[in-house]
Amino acid sequence: MCTVCGCEASSKPKHADEIIREDRNFGLGEAGVSIPGYSQERLIKIEQDILSKNNRYASANRRWFNEHQFLTLNLLSSPGGGKTTLLRETLKNLKAKISIGVIEGDQATANDADKIRALGVPAIQINTGKACHLDAHMISHVLNDLKIKPGGILFIENIGNLVCPAAFDLGESCKVVIFSVTEGEDKPVKYPDIFSAADLVVFTKIDLLPHLDFDLDRAIEYSRQVNGDLDFIKLSAKSGVGLLEWQEWILAHHQVLKSKTASNANQHKAHSNA
Repeated sequence: MCTVCGCEASSKPKHADEIIREDRNFGLGEAGVSIPGYSQERLIKIEQDILSKNNRYASANRRWFNEHQFLTLNLLSSPGGGKTTLLRETLKNLKAKISIGVIEGDQATANDADKIRALGVPAIQINTGKACHLDAHMISHVLNDLKIKPGGILFIENIGNLVCPAAFDLGESCKVVIFSVTEGEDKPVKYPDIFSAADLVVFTKIDLLPHLDFDLDRAIEYSRQVNGDLDFIKLSAKSGVGLLEWQEWILAHHQVLKSKTASNANQHKAHSNA
């Protein structure tokens, strides 16, 4: 748990019992974290209160997204993982096909939102100050300002952080982890919560692989140890390799959402007429 926002890991690390005597693990208690002056029971209560409130807002957001038939993607990564670059290239190719909007999350500045607006795509910047992630309440405040037609796609670019955003549902359709090959391939086991919560892992900057010691197969293996249901896409926003597969994944999930929404509407209509 960080002292600002109350985030904390939801489970005991799988490797916790393997730590040698000289090492220290402050995540072995029931709360998964240790903070001076707080008992494990108190920390658990704080977490429950924070996440319960967030989940209520997330549920309301999800209803709103469904009513407007939005596919909403929560993009997550380390700082510098390539989220904004990938998002810009994605928008260039999709903006003529479908209504799109973006919510940008950063502690400060509107730099990324300005980059998106420069493409002619509506973007809303959320600055979180000392908070290290977006939460559902923040998202709820900007919903009515989104300039997206019903049936469109909303991209939420979360703050660069592999810890805090994992626990906070925003009401999104899917969580996508952007995993740069300039990082260590063991990121999934070092930061298991965010990979466990994800629906898709997108490996970025693969054009750099010939110059790195990154083991892509090992990174996939580590990811599957944490979450066996993950899908994977490998791409380079610079060279364009893999971008088509990424865009097809987005459009396929968008179509599934539209079909599901239409089916639910028909069932509701039939029930009302019964």
